[in-house]
Amino acid sequence: MDYRPDAECPLDGVRVLDLSRLVAGNMSTHVLADHGADVIKVEPPGKGDPLRDWGADGISVQWKIYARNKRSIVMNLRDERGKALLLDMVEGAQVFVENFRTGGLEKMGLSPETLWARNPALIILRVTGFGQTGPYANRPGFGTLIEGMSGFAMKTGFPDRPPTLPNMALADMVAGLYGAFAVMTALREVEHKGGKGQVIDLSLLEPLMSILGGDAALHHVTGKAPMRTGNRSLTASPRNTYQTSDGSWLAISGSMQAMAMRLFRAIGREDMCDDPRYATNAARVVRADEVDKIVGDWVGARTLAENLSFFEKAEVTAGPVYDAGQLREDPHVLGREALVNMPEPEAPDGYMPMHNIIPRLSETPGAIRRAAPTLGQDTDDILAGIGLDAAAIKDMRNAGVVA
Repeated sequence: MDYRPDAECPLDGVRVLDLSRLVAGNMSTHVLADHGADVIKVEPPGKGDPLRDWGADGISVQWKIYARNKRSIVMNLRDERGKALLLDMVEGAQVFVENFRTGGLEKMGLSPETLWARNPALIILRVTGFGQTGPYANRPGFGTLIEGMSGFAMKTGFPDRPPTLPNMALADMVAGLYGAFAVMTALREVEHKGGKGQVIDLSLLEPLMSILGGDAALHHVTGKAPMRTGNRSLTASPRNTYQTSDGSWLAISGSMQAMAMRLFRAIGREDMCDDPRYATNAARVVRADEVDKIVGDWVGARTLAENLSFFEKAEVTAGPVYDAGQLREDPHVLGREALVNMPEPEAPDGYMPMHNIIPRLSETPGAIRRAAPTLGQDTDDILAGIGLDAAAIKDMRNAGVVA
């Protein structure tokens, strides 16, 4: 797929100044940029955003994906002239994103009040580990700490193994999606209700807590904290991964009563539908070991292809457990262009697979309009946009204010 620099998108005209680093802020602005926002990465001199260092074989893989559709300016905000330029840029922006430790903006002389003095309608997304208030507000907080503290690690993995952290930036990604939604909510207040700018206080902790299935409520009701159950669910059975005869794995979910009954009938165990030990979901959860053995033995006698063909015909919710290479070759992923190969000269074969625009709007879709920028790629254009001529830009470069 080629880049579409001239595509019209629903957030055209929305400018975002992104001072964040690494994942959460970049995820928020990634979603906004994919739908047309002009996201300007304001990066420090030297190496820029540390996300540029995340990748493999010398290629900044994560940057090339999550910084697509963005522009980059290098600006020294330790220099008063750099801060003055940033404030000039604020006048033409709708959104300002940062993830410094609590109070960091204020220490830089860029408090919300200072920013609003230049642009009263500015929306300021502040991303921190624990939020702007509370006893832990001043603590540094990376996603790993949050994945531990939130209860996620304690309930992830197998009962006889240690708590398990995700092998991806889960807390940051979840917070980033919340951040993009919050920005759009605040934009509506400004654009459609005549409201003023406001601060969005986004922690990494609370978004991850929100997707853990009401664990605090379950603890309140039962007096027990949800613990590690492997691939099983505490709320539904059968639900697990089962190994096939050719060494592959199949995921099956009977989370709905009707689906569990359909599964049992399909594998020739209609008797289980009337057996009080298995006839209800509550009974099956108690006897999950027995249910898993019955289903696992049936699946294990057949190859992955045989299982998939059988369960598709039976309309049972079953699917393959893929690695990334297998996912890339799946006919559904290919048919929907869920992954697209974008031109990338540094990558093998000259392209980089990445996810397509999410979600898909029928009338006003987003687009991948440009590749992720090199460090400071757009400095001159951005400064020219706030009125600096070539001589002034050269002077700023020579003084180390921009690069």
